[in-house]
Amino acid sequence: MTILHMSASSKKDFHGVIVAVAMPMTSAGEAIDEGALLDHLDWLIDAGVHGLLVLSGTGEYAYLRPEERRRVVEICLPHINGRVPVMVQTSEMSVSDTIATSKHAVDFGADGLMVLPPWLESPTERGIMYHYERVAQAVATDITLYNTPAASGVEITPQMYRQLLAIDNIRYMKDSAGDLSRIQKLVAISEGTNAKVLCGVDPLAPYALMAGAVGMIWGSANIMAHECVALVEHIGAKRYTEALELWKLMWPVNAFMWENDLDVGFLPGIKTATEMVGRKMGPLRRPQMPVTGAGRLAIEAALSTLPINGVDRTRLKWREWDEEQDWLVKRTEQSGAQS
Repeated sequence: MTILHMSASSKKDFHGVIVAVAMPMTSAGEAIDEGALLDHLDWLIDAGVHGLLVLSGTGEYAYLRPEERRRVVEICLPHINGRVPVMVQTSEMSVSDTIATSKHAVDFGADGLMVLPPWLESPTERGIMYHYERVAQAVATDITLYNTPAASGVEITPQMYRQLLAIDNIRYMKDSAGDLSRIQKLVAISEGTNAKVLCGVDPLAPYALMAGAVGMIWGSANIMAHECVALVEHIGAKRYTEALELWKLMWPVNAFMWENDLDVGFLPGIKTATEMVGRKMGPLRRPQMPVTGAGRLAIEAALSTLPINGVDRTRLKWREWDEEQDWLVKRTEQSGAQS
């Protein structure tokens, strides 16, 4: 077993496209496809992404067994081998378990950790502050606060964020609340500190980056890594017209994955679309359910606008109109997709 130790001088910054890595599965979703996972990491790195988040929510973190989470860290981090910065989610309910998983990730070379506040029978604000303080004291690694109140039921408010910045190695906030004005507020709070804001809401990508977020922790980047990198590069070079023209082609996929009327959840949608563009993803772990035929058709329509990782819309099968999403069909036709 190879264990890597990171010195303070080797710390890496997170910015740009940080992919929330999806998790390939086999055996009806009951086992991780390790070969496909490592292959997918290579594909993402070759596409030019700026960082990777291992054990993300998109990677079915909530459904993985503790020993599987450790195994993913043990195979992925040595495989990545410093080619891009790597963040590992180490969220657990208790302080002691979070510290243990965090130390394990750091031992294998994690450049950063992403930690949710305890989310079930959650403590008061004082307990949340204590949780982060103890974890930060236990590891000499940069920590990303993870705010996703719709999923966790716990909110890291801007005021809490301001207080938590007093802890030296809290360096980032991933905000998935879905409010652009909130991201602007967090960016303003971060000014003059060592902390930076990362956006976790896919449909806000260009606007959050223009508002001062330094990067996206991006589930849809599993599908369209090349397009995501190009978007970030346009914005970084202040080519805003080119960025927004590209975003018109990327938006259907990002918007559909985030919200749709076809009962397609984010995890099933991401894995299905990633498989459609040529990556091996396999089944979901139950109770996550596979995408229906109508949902697959809508995903294919959304993918048809992508300039690099798209699919050919001419092969889509006819379905009754009420199985389509009117906004999606119109939007993809307007973007110049084949009809």
